[in-house]
Order: sequence, then C-alpha cells, then structure tokens
Amino acid sequence: MKISEFSPSHFNEDDVSKLLYYGIEDNLQKGDLIFVPGSSKAAEYRLPEAIRLYHEGRAKKLLFSGGVKWPGNELTEAEFLMKKAIEYGIPARDIFIENISLHTKENVLASMLFMDRMCGLENISNIIIVTAPFHMRRMHLTLMTFMPKWIQYSLVYADDGATGKEQWQQNPYGKKRAFDEAGKIIDYVKKGILIDLAI
Repeated sequence: MKISEFSPSHFNEDDVSKLLYYGIEDNLQKGDLIFVPGSSKAAEYRLPEAIRLYHEGRAKKLLFSGGVKWPGNELTEAEFLMKKAIEYGIPARDIFIENISLHTKENVLASMLFMDRMCGLENISNIIIVTAPFHMRRMHLTLMTFMPKWIQYSLVYADDGATGKEQWQQNPYGKKRAFDEAGKIIDYVKKGILIDLAI
C-alpha cells in the first residue's frame, strides 16, 4: 500500500504503526557522517545516541542541523548540540553545523551544502540518521526526496521516552504525536512535497 492511499480520516493504530514504523531498522552499516536534526529536546535524546554511534566508530563526523532558537536558549538548535557535544568530549574538528533551517525539509536542503563542503556529496554513500522514533519516517522520506539517489541511509532511533515503536500506543503524548505525524506525512506526500512509497 502506498502512502498516498492511506486516509487520515479513517486511521487506526495499525495504520499509524505501519506508516511510521514498518521497515524502519538500523542496518548497522558504517556511515560517512551522523546526521542529527534539531528539536527542543534533541540534546536530551538525540545527542547521546549520536555520540554513542560516534564512539562505536560508525562514522567520524557529526552534522547537527537546526536554526530554531527555543525559549530560554540564545543558541540555535545546531549550535546548542555542538556546544553539548564538545562538553561530552567530541573534538570540534569532527562537528559540522547547519543553523538556518526551521523545519525538516529545510534541515535537508540547508544541510546539503554543508555535506558537500565536508567531503563532497559525490563521496557520500551512507548517512546515519539519528532522530526520534515518530520523526524517522518523515526525515528518511525527506532525504530520499531531495538528496542524490545513490546515497543510502542507516536509521537509528533516539529513544524519546514516548514515541517508540513499542510504547507510543500506551503513552497519551506519544499517541497524539504519532497520529499527528502520520497525517502530516500523508498530506506532504499528496501535495508532492515528499515522494510516495509503498509501505
């Protein structure tokens, strides 16, 4: 079934599970970089997972993306992630940031230039994506839509405590996030913003 064939007005939990989580698994491949889109709590959930992957040798470079400044923080998402990563002991030379994007599509579009500057897009074969479980499908689809077609992706969930594959249905916040996200993906696909795939 293609994403465009789902109907938000007739959604059930099985549809949401299929749309957001089916086939999303870490292939355990090494990458040319670890790509972390920002969020209000990215430093709390996504950053530790990215650092774990870095220390395991999955990739030698980190790219933090996000230009939003959340209340109480003078730094952009990407700048804050970089600051925290350095505090965790990651060498600054291994960190790149993109700090003008305001949403997922811009995370990808704005980051393409920085990836090209890092090592040349033509030299990138695999990107390790680290994001929240509910956000992974849209992040992956966005990269597949706008990045060069030869690039592959390793999909690594950062546990946010609410939207994981096995927990979202039991968590009221996670359930709302999942249903909202599924509807957003279908809308973007039907508008032609994201590619339509069989799930």
